Amino acid sequence: MIQVQEVSLTIKKRRILSDITMSLREGNIYGLVGNNGCGKTMLMRCICGFVKPTSGAVTVDGKIIGKNVDYLREAGIILETPGFIPYYSGFRNLKLLAGISSKPDKEKIKDSMRLCGLNPDLKLPVRKYSLGMRQRLGIAQAIMEDQRILILDEPMNGLDRHGVEDIRKLLLALKEEGRLILLTSHNMTDIEMLCDKVYEMDNGELTV
Repeated sequence: MIQVQEVSLTIKKRRILSDITMSLREGNIYGLVGNNGCGKTMLMRCICGFVKPTSGAVTVDGKIIGKNVDYLREAGIILETPGFIPYYSGFRNLKLLAGISSKPDKEKIKDSMRLCGLNPDLKLPVRKYSLGMRQRLGIAQAIMEDQRILILDEPMNGLDRHGVEDIRKLLLALKEEGRLILLTSHNMTDIEMLCDKVYEMDNGELTV
């Protein structure tokens, strides 16, 4: 379980987040909604351990991020636009990323790509991928190591109608496997179809 406890963040005297408290449990999909600049992505960064809150704490299974552990472990993450080595294929990019933390499981990587609608044997360099293909590759990266927590900032960005339907089905299937998923989306249909609970943000504060 992830517990966000009265998290506030101030950067250069500007209040970015104000007393955010939320509880996230496995087997659920949570939505963060709000206008651009309301603090959604920065809150996700705090949850992941990429930004340290000015006050408050994020705990995962009772361990404080930034104190007991450096960052959110066992998590697949997409924050803003996924970045890849442009002249490598999608599979080679994922293989390199998986190799950072452990020995890459080639079959799991290929299975993840297929689940996201990509051909793992395609030799096309990522620089020639469409925006939708890049987004699918980002989602494959987030799930390829069976991460139990997924933090997904606008996962449907750049996908066509069929791609959106594919990823919706995938996320619902992952939820049924017991994953904890936190996502943002500007498309309220995504939020309504996928989320068990929705947190609305405005000006760095939770309004619901």
